[in-house]
Amino acid sequence: MSPASRTFFAFAAFAGIIGTAHAADPTMFRDAGCGCCLKWLELVKSSFGAKVSVVNAADMDAVKDKQGIPEALRSCHTVLVGGYVIEGHVPAREIARLLKEKPKGVKGLAVAGMPTGSPGMEYRNIREAYKVMTFGPGGQRVYASYAASGAR
Repeated sequence: MSPASRTFFAFAAFAGIIGTAHAADPTMFRDAGCGCCLKWLELVKSSFGAKVSVVNAADMDAVKDKQGIPEALRSCHTVLVGGYVIEGHVPAREIARLLKEKPKGVKGLAVAGMPTGSPGMEYRNIREAYKVMTFGPGGQRVYASYAASGAR
C-alpha cells in the first residue's frame, strides 16, 4: 500500500472515531505530549458517569475543526460526551450542569487557553480569572466565571 493510501485510511479511521464518539462513552482527544490533560481528566471524570476513552490525536486542529470549536476558545484537549463538546479545562460542576440542563443552542463548553488555577492547571494557591463559555448555533456566551485568587 502506498504512503498516500495509508494516510487516507488512517485519516478515515480517525474521522470515524470522531464521528461516533458522541453516541458512546465519553472520549477525550489529546496531544500525547500534554500532561495537564490527564490531570484534568482525573479531576472531572466523576461528572461523566462513565469510563472515558482517551485518544492520542496527532492532529488536534482537525479534531477541533470537525467539532466546530471556535479558534478563540480552543485549548489543549477536547472531550465528546452526551452529545456535547467540552474544550479545555472546564470545571466538573459546569460539565455536570450542562449535562443536566441541556440548554438549547449550545454545542459545548470551553475554557480558552490554559489558565493557571483551572482544573488540571493548579499552581500553589494561584488562580487566574477565567470564563467558561458556551458555543454553538446559539452563539457564544458566558456560562460561568471564576475570579482570580491567591498570591501573585
